Amino acid sequence: MATLPRTTKQSSTPTSTPIAAFNQSPRSDHDFDAGINSSSAWTEHLDRGSLSDDEPTDHQELYGQRGLSARALYQFEGKAEFRELAVEAGDQLEILKQDVGDGWSLVKTEDGKIGLLPTAYYTHTIDFLSSPADSHSISKELSTDAVTPRPSPKGDPELELPPLVPQNTGEWPNVLPSFRQRLLGGKTINRFSAFVTSGAEEWVLNGAPPPEDEPTTSISISHSRFSTSDSVAEDIRLNRLGIGEADRHFVDEGPAWQPKMPGFRVLVHSPSKRTSSLSGAYTVYNVTSLVQPSESNKADDEAIRPASPLYITVQRRFSHFVVLHTALLRRLPGIALPPLPEKQYAGRFNAAFVEARRGDLERYLDRIVRHPIARYAEVVTSFLGCEDELEWKRLMPQFLSLRAAGPSFFAHVFHPAFNFDTQDASEVIEKFDNHVRGVGKGVQGLRNTFNRVREARIEMSKAERLLSYSLLSLITSKPSSSTPALGAVEEEENASPQLQGLLNNDGAWCWRDDCQDCLKLTKAVQKTAETLQSVADLYDDHARRRQLATHEALKSVAHPYITYQGVIETHRSTYSRYAEATGNNPNEDVASRCETVLNATMSELDTYHAQKVEDFTSLTKDHLDGEIVLYEQILSRFKAARRALDPSYLDELGRSPRRPSRFEKDLDRSMNDIEPLPQPCPHVYDSAPMRPVSMAIQGGMGLLLGSSSSGGRTSVLGRLWA
Repeated sequence: MATLPRTTKQSSTPTSTPIAAFNQSPRSDHDFDAGINSSSAWTEHLDRGSLSDDEPTDHQELYGQRGLSARALYQFEGKAEFRELAVEAGDQLEILKQDVGDGWSLVKTEDGKIGLLPTAYYTHTIDFLSSPADSHSISKELSTDAVTPRPSPKGDPELELPPLVPQNTGEWPNVLPSFRQRLLGGKTINRFSAFVTSGAEEWVLNGAPPPEDEPTTSISISHSRFSTSDSVAEDIRLNRLGIGEADRHFVDEGPAWQPKMPGFRVLVHSPSKRTSSLSGAYTVYNVTSLVQPSESNKADDEAIRPASPLYITVQRRFSHFVVLHTALLRRLPGIALPPLPEKQYAGRFNAAFVEARRGDLERYLDRIVRHPIARYAEVVTSFLGCEDELEWKRLMPQFLSLRAAGPSFFAHVFHPAFNFDTQDASEVIEKFDNHVRGVGKGVQGLRNTFNRVREARIEMSKAERLLSYSLLSLITSKPSSSTPALGAVEEEENASPQLQGLLNNDGAWCWRDDCQDCLKLTKAVQKTAETLQSVADLYDDHARRRQLATHEALKSVAHPYITYQGVIETHRSTYSRYAEATGNNPNEDVASRCETVLNATMSELDTYHAQKVEDFTSLTKDHLDGEIVLYEQILSRFKAARRALDPSYLDELGRSPRRPSRFEKDLDRSMNDIEPLPQPCPHVYDSAPMRPVSMAIQGGMGLLLGSSSSGGRTSVLGRLWA
């Protein structure tokens, strides 16, 4: 795969024709404004060189001239060492030279400072001197006098002002759309919204012709709508797969994405630590794809028995996942991608963190391969299927050098005509917005509650263990640190249990020697205590392992609004343009391109709906299965302890003396020596809880001076004084 060539450097020769209107302002050199996400635009800027390469930075011949009037659109903090200006939004400017190279202009401020300012950060104000023709026609129809009084020149008292004539302007029209059209050429003011950065705005306004360096195929790559009957002919399209087919996406009725390949499972397992002389230590994960063969590929003898899935295992490190995520963001800007786990530097080789990171990466890949169009992206198939490590290292720079798809993504989306209802497209996004916000709040509450459930399992483990120690202390007459004996005399505690009459010569809980009944009872109670210990271990292991995995899995359904916020913004902005294009001034081309974007966004809503049903079904089944397994194991142990009290089993217990239990040595063990409950790694979008300033100050002063609530701990000054 060859790297796509960059845009050639344009000449910085200034134009001789002055700019007369807003809609005649020069366009950006880039195909579309990608905002803060345009890494390709930044690399292109680096390749083109600095301003000093094009022409000298001093333009003394322009300092005495009067430039074109302009006004700053945004705040810009320039660097003085590069002769860049610092302006505020709304400042009056004079444009001395429109283009000095690389998208910069030579500008003069109101206080006389001359320097450089990005071309996109200002707009010419010459249009305010004369209204467009459409506004003239409106004012002539609604006003009784079309002549607007003008003020006299300053300092000329002989000129008299014409009398003011009252004018009836009638109803105020909606001037906001026309203002946006005149001032910004129809573009959105917020240049960092998902509608802009995804390339949807550029596609809606101007379309996206195919790039010259894209290989041509027998399939037309121009955008078009096809009939509904063609949308279901999946077999025909699969037979037409060719070069670049992974970049073509089809929408079926619904709207819903049409998958080109069946789904498959991905497992991330067996992490291991590696060391490199260049990059140091790192962790490698085995990534295994389980592809189930289709029914058509089975042989006659294989149709009888179930076919085993195809296994493909590759080794990837976390930096490779970053390459995958970056390439997907550039090539698929119109879909909602899950967030990649954050990089961690401290404790990254800790066993608990490595296991949590493994689960996060597996859930990330699972969400990718379950998306109907993301799973057949070229970078995904190479990431999961390239077993040659050297070949994968060769492909990574090529994937990173790919330019952002931008509007070309929507140019390669094909959908049936009239695939959605206009009223439904307006209402569904508001309902979806409220729904994902509610889901996000509900999942956050569920995660907090599930943590309390895990803590309750730990408390249940402590209770079962405490009951076990109490029974052992009862039948052995040994004191327990968890349940100290009340009213015991010190001399009696130091005496032997046999001398006190607490145990007989067989170790039974009786003062009579050779008492068979008490021997049977003592051994049965001891078995019950040991059973309670095993039950306590089950509760503890369930909370620390099985429920921890479920707690981690809840992150996959957390924060859906942040994940789909870009889709929501794009849908709303596109629908607003669609309403304008189908209103009083219809524009069939813009309306057609808006339909493409709306089909894509509504297909994303359908994808979330399908994944939400699968995710919550899987989470509920996993939790219930874990609880069933836990209580079945507990029930089987309780049944075994209960059988020890049956007459037939009691007779067997009375044939030999009692042996000490292995848990008797833990009677002096404190119940506070239990390890803390492990917590799941936070979600990327989780906000860290902040302590109030008053609590922080109170805690700091308490540590310094000491307080009654410090639990017996002395203060810092107290320890120094002692």
